[in-house]
Amino acid sequence: MKRRPRVLILTYYWPPSGGAGVQRWLKFVKHLPDLGYDPVVYTVEDGEYPSEDYGLFKDVPEGLEIIKTPIWEPYDLYKKFIGQKKEEKVNAGFISENKKSSKLQDIAVWLRGNLFIPDARKFWIKPSIKYLMNYLRSRPVDLVISSGPPHSMHLIAQELKHKLEIPWIADFRDPWTNIDFYKDLKLSNWADKKHKRLEKGVLTKSDKVITVGPTLARELEELGAKDVKVITNGYDQDDFVTDPVKVDEKISIVHIGSMNKDRNPENLWKYLGKRVKADADFANKLEVRLIGKVDIAVLESLEKEGLNAYLNKIEYLAHSEVVAEQKRSKVLLLVVNNTPNALGILTGKMFEYMAAERPILMIGPKAGDAAKIIDQNYGEVFDFEDQNFDAFFNQDFSALKYTSDPKDYERKALTQKLVTVMDELIAAHKESLG
Repeated sequence: MKRRPRVLILTYYWPPSGGAGVQRWLKFVKHLPDLGYDPVVYTVEDGEYPSEDYGLFKDVPEGLEIIKTPIWEPYDLYKKFIGQKKEEKVNAGFISENKKSSKLQDIAVWLRGNLFIPDARKFWIKPSIKYLMNYLRSRPVDLVISSGPPHSMHLIAQELKHKLEIPWIADFRDPWTNIDFYKDLKLSNWADKKHKRLEKGVLTKSDKVITVGPTLARELEELGAKDVKVITNGYDQDDFVTDPVKVDEKISIVHIGSMNKDRNPENLWKYLGKRVKADADFANKLEVRLIGKVDIAVLESLEKEGLNAYLNKIEYLAHSEVVAEQKRSKVLLLVVNNTPNALGILTGKMFEYMAAERPILMIGPKAGDAAKIIDQNYGEVFDFEDQNFDAFFNQDFSALKYTSDPKDYERKALTQKLVTVMDELIAAHKESLG
């Protein structure tokens, strides 16, 4: 009987981690056994997660081999330094829930960018290499995959490839030095060069780079990667097999996930502020529902436009509850970060929005990767500078029916794309060995 290939997956985010970072590899791992692979997950024993969602354990395949080792992260020191309580979560993506960042926070950001390279998980690299070298000598695998961020995962995989000559796939869920907040890290010239040197090493030494969208793929190729393969994020049909959900009577504009200052749709808030003053019927029906962390800049914009009375802010929901919120919304709001890399941003939530079959109001570049998908009859795209949303909000939302079929973005179909890449790499490696 032919032996099933084994693949070692290095990922920081794994249940009970919640949020966006966990979904991609949790769903790949869910489907890999049905497609002929035995995945082995290497992750942290005690991670500092932005949120936790124990409901995600339902997607972990029965009998999956999971290796967990302890990690030391400097977040307790960071929290103490800036006066944050130990039990509070560290916000990702530079979301500030306070009016002003303190001098201590500015210093902490400098320390983060200049001392913790590539990221705060750097202290897990050497212990992981030591542990996995011993493990792999007795339990070899056919392939190693690292998923970043955090990009420390790639540095672990790079050393395993170097020492054991195992084929290696580096998965970039987000950019490294092209990430939108890279400019906010207050990097010295030395630190900037080190980030870029480490990034280039990963891109040129890995056997294959995969990423989530075509623009990011081109950027990674410009930085040294060869023939980057795009495997987008997606949705899991199993998550959408739910009891019928009644769509809101109100004009509910729902945003799922973090809304940082670069994702603040100021022109939409201005439009809604004017509309509620001029249109009593619209005002009686409007609800703005923001589910997830919200930057103070967004809340100040809503207050400035007189929209506080219409705001329903929900700090966090489990993923199963998020799906229900998507399906009952009148409108799903998708905002791309208004940053230099906006063209290439393909947020994971977009594919679940599509599966929810509700109208999507997208704000972002009309020539961007996200807009090209939304334009396939999933909703309407408005540029950052657009100010008039009348045509969108004057529609009869009860009559709208989007006819596009998002099945190409279903997680099992995407996992099959991954399997094709894995098969090719393993075959090429065997051929090279003779």
